[in-house]
Amino acid sequence: MKRQSLVRLASLLALVILWDLVARWLNDVILPPPLAVLSTLLVQLRSGELLQHLGITLYRVAMAFILAFGIGSAIGMLMGRSVRLNALLDGLLVVGLNIPALVTILLCYIWFGLTEVAAITAVAINKIPNTVVTIREGARAVDRQLMQVAQIYRLSPALTFRKVYLPQLYPYLMAAARTGLSLIWKIVLVVELLGRSNGVGFQLGTYFQFFDIQGILSYTVAFVIVILVVEWLLMRPLDRSIARWRPQAV
Repeated sequence: MKRQSLVRLASLLALVILWDLVARWLNDVILPPPLAVLSTLLVQLRSGELLQHLGITLYRVAMAFILAFGIGSAIGMLMGRSVRLNALLDGLLVVGLNIPALVTILLCYIWFGLTEVAAITAVAINKIPNTVVTIREGARAVDRQLMQVAQIYRLSPALTFRKVYLPQLYPYLMAAARTGLSLIWKIVLVVELLGRSNGVGFQLGTYFQFFDIQGILSYTVAFVIVILVVEWLLMRPLDRSIARWRPQAV
């Protein structure tokens, strides 16, 4: 495990070195070097501005993720268990998967105004179909014999769901969560760029108007650091926990 962590750190270090070499080959205007970006990042951290915008963005990510994951998981389970419901909703699911995120964002802003509700709703709508597809496949893969054993032992529906059905969905829930976060991170920035007056996306748009590449990269680096922290401290431990469970289930 430590060796894998070192390999990951080495790959990130290699990326930073490559960035520095390319920056030296070009010039500071086109691509500022890592140290210059780090200096700007530290200044923004001390001022508190970066933490404020980053916190707002993380709030939107969390709310959209909870909404999309909850609704998408429920619909996916129902579609995976019911042939009729799957046939009824499958066409709508295909449409939802292929509607561009930009269209959904613009429509939500037009319908609900430039509000927080519109921003979070737009992000959630874009993510729900992906969650439904993943969880639906997991519901289809549930071992029916295990479910029948639960019926033979007369387990209550709640206990059957919690102890027999849901554990079989853990890998699919984890996959939906990881892909969901990766998609939501990106869409939230677009939502903020188009219709909010705060957040990382808004700041990136402001820096773009002034062609401030150093400011853009400093916010990008801060955002990437947060993503890596969430991945290493939350998603990977959950993934390892699920991996330990699977052999016991077999």
